[in-house]
Amino acid sequence: VVFCNCDDPYESNFFKYFAMNFNRLGLKKLIATCYNGSPVQGNELLLQFDIDDPSEPKKIAHKIEITEVSDMNGDGAIDLADVRYLLQNDKNVISILKGNGDFRSPECVELLKQADIVVTNPPFSKFREYVAQLISYQKKFLIIGNQNAITYKEIFPLIKENKLWLG
Repeated sequence: VVFCNCDDPYESNFFKYFAMNFNRLGLKKLIATCYNGSPVQGNELLLQFDIDDPSEPKKIAHKIEITEVSDMNGDGAIDLADVRYLLQNDKNVISILKGNGDFRSPECVELLKQADIVVTNPPFSKFREYVAQLISYQKKFLIIGNQNAITYKEIFPLIKENKLWLG
């Protein structure tokens, strides 16, 4: 189970990679959550919720859970069109989150508990807190961070204790 908990699927290359390679990687589930108000939401993977003005998608917190990806449109390749089709036909789930999609929210923490690995680009301003959460839940992770983070008093000991690596 891969969890992209800071990844709006409308823009996230992590989400796209795991969705399009779901079967090849042997994934059981791919979960992505989006923070309320994404500035690019709806630009690439168009998914509509019930809204008053369909020309302007709401920027709302949501989650996507994928458990199956197949070549639904028969073009010989698994791509985002197949993921979109599956989401529109209830084979996978897209739903609005109760909260704002913050990685610290109770519903996102419950999703984190399901994950075998977390792959994301977390908010740099919350990097210390984000890493602390992953360590406290003993999750494997691959995250993008600023190289200056190695100097943080909370991060450097993790590198020293071989619990966190740069790459």
